[in-house]
Amino acid sequence: MFQFGIEPWQLVVRSVVIYTGMLVALRLFGKREVGQFTLYDLVLILLVANAVQPAMTGPDNSLAGGLVIIVTLVAVNLLIARLDRWHLFHRIFAPQPTVIIRNGHYLPDKLRREGVTEDECESAIREHGLAGVSDVQLGVLEPDGSISIVPRDAKVTRTERRVRYRSRHS
Repeated sequence: MFQFGIEPWQLVVRSVVIYTGMLVALRLFGKREVGQFTLYDLVLILLVANAVQPAMTGPDNSLAGGLVIIVTLVAVNLLIARLDRWHLFHRIFAPQPTVIIRNGHYLPDKLRREGVTEDECESAIREHGLAGVSDVQLGVLEPDGSISIVPRDAKVTRTERRVRYRSRHS
């Protein structure tokens, strides 16, 4: 029960490699948050999790090995969360906003690249109280997967004051 099937350091290395691989894959997956996953996104995640489990554990099926993997994954997750406070690291894993509607017209190349359908845009447009895409000045797919809409008749207030953003870790 507490006898390791392989060396504990191998469990640690395997877990870190799998965690990193999953993090990169999910980053490439797009701008959806977990709450925005479709049914088939969820099925994919569950199947991938099941498929990579043997890669983490190898021949080890001990309780101690499972505990080492849990501690390793939690520690790596905490480390990534700390590193995410640094602007450079955050930019690597946080996607940039993408303009998908401009001057009442969809930008098909951007929609296709981001995996967003016109139906999803229409839903966001209605949520903002507009009738259709022709009423939209600007539509932006945000890093969190939401779609921001700026109506054509929106008033813009311009000032001469510059806005300076403070970094997240200051």
